[in-house]
Amino acid sequence: MTVLWMVLLILGLVVLVGAATSVRVVQQFERGVVFRFGRLQPQTRGPGLAVLAPLADRMHKVNMQVITLPIPAQDGITSDNVTVRVDAVVYYRVVDPVRVAVDVQDYGSAILQVAQASLRSIIGKSELDDLLSNRERLNQGLELMLDNPAVGWGVHIDRVEIKDVVLPESMKRSMSRQAEAERERRSRVITADGELQASQQLAKAAEVMTSHPAALQLRLLQTVVEVAAEKNSTLVLPFPVELLRFLERSTPSGPPPAQDDERAPARDDQRGDPGEIAAGEPVGGGDDEEDRPLHPPVDEEPEQRDGGERDRPAEAGLPADGGEHDEGDQHQGGEHRFSLPGRA
Repeated sequence: MTVLWMVLLILGLVVLVGAATSVRVVQQFERGVVFRFGRLQPQTRGPGLAVLAPLADRMHKVNMQVITLPIPAQDGITSDNVTVRVDAVVYYRVVDPVRVAVDVQDYGSAILQVAQASLRSIIGKSELDDLLSNRERLNQGLELMLDNPAVGWGVHIDRVEIKDVVLPESMKRSMSRQAEAERERRSRVITADGELQASQQLAKAAEVMTSHPAALQLRLLQTVVEVAAEKNSTLVLPFPVELLRFLERSTPSGPPPAQDDERAPARDDQRGDPGEIAAGEPVGGGDDEEDRPLHPPVDEEPEQRDGGERDRPAEAGLPADGGEHDEGDQHQGGEHRFSLPGRA
């Protein structure tokens, strides 16, 4: 009996060990590929408990999640002969667990090696400007290069991204100088465009001011007001020549109004010697518009009238006070007169 119990106990332990080895748990994100005596079973095992034949079945679990695979930085020379260092990242997932388990030994390592080779190939076919500014097209090209062999392995490439492009220091300085020159060119073009637009507007404003001359004065006064608002002690005001011409046209042209001979101021030569008339000077205020003969030189100074006023110089042969008299005679009634030498 003791031997029988021992045999039964051993058989029970064997059954327990076999049952433990024949039951597997498959996670939700996994799929189980079963091999029975090394032969692939067509049906894969889904999530949950998977019961296998003891000592006959072997199960290989395949992860169905999206896997992130960083590609190490690769050195290469672009098509325009620039040495660069580029790294990238690949996102892929398994779509056929049977082919992944049977057709490729280590699909993760295979995807990594293909990604490195494809990245170096993309670097050699592209220019530096494309690597820096047109990465979207390069990402699509790299994704196509990776997807072609990966489809045969049961792997789908979701996305490929170029992360960083490392340039030599000399190339960085050259690019900085190029960017600075481009900025300078743009600034000059913008300044020239602004000058052109300003000149066009100023030309239109000049046409308006030409048709309305008063607008120039108003603009000048507005400028004065703007400058004076800053509380400056000195005001520098430009005075255009056009304004002088406008003022000249606005001034009425014509002879000055005639003044009364008695109210007209004395001339400089009359102020120097009262009562003396220079020889050859016209009688009156100095403007002889009727081409009258000049007065002969005066020998005697004119006498004072009773009222204290000097007699006006008269022409030869004419009385000083406008009345009729004889030469050498005197007026009656207390009025004085002077005689002039007779003509030859």
